[in-house]
Amino acid sequence: MTKWGAAVIAIVLAVVLQSSVLPIYIASPFKPDLLLVFMVFLALRVSFMTGASLSWVLGLVKDVFSGLYLGLNALSFLLIFMVIKHISDRLYTGSSSLFVIAVSIATLSCASIDMLLLVMFTESPGIAYSMSAGLVPHLLVNAFVASFVPLIPGFDYLLETP
Repeated sequence: MTKWGAAVIAIVLAVVLQSSVLPIYIASPFKPDLLLVFMVFLALRVSFMTGASLSWVLGLVKDVFSGLYLGLNALSFLLIFMVIKHISDRLYTGSSSLFVIAVSIATLSCASIDMLLLVMFTESPGIAYSMSAGLVPHLLVNAFVASFVPLIPGFDYLLETP
């Protein structure tokens, strides 16, 4: 199986788990954001053009299954991808601790960008409180899931040749 075939299978598996399986068994603030974790992985492993388009698509897929405004997560995923990609060109991206830190920062950034956009463009009283109430458990669960990703064989290899 090629590297891209494995990546497509991982994306489909993450979408199915996040949209179908995990909401049944895990309470809302304790659900990991598998698509965000995969987007950070892409930011550390693929080229800018491929990763930017894939991060936009992953954000749209998350929007479709989450029931929020279409394009909200797509924009935040794309912004986070661009920042991580810009910084990752200067770092050793094979480090597992860097990956966990990047996922943690991406989780905080995604929540902040989503909250900022919702406060600016919607009439939702109390949205900031309801979003910030589950931020710490969501951050801890995403960091916990991200700590297992480096254990996957092939984590250290790039998906594309530079």
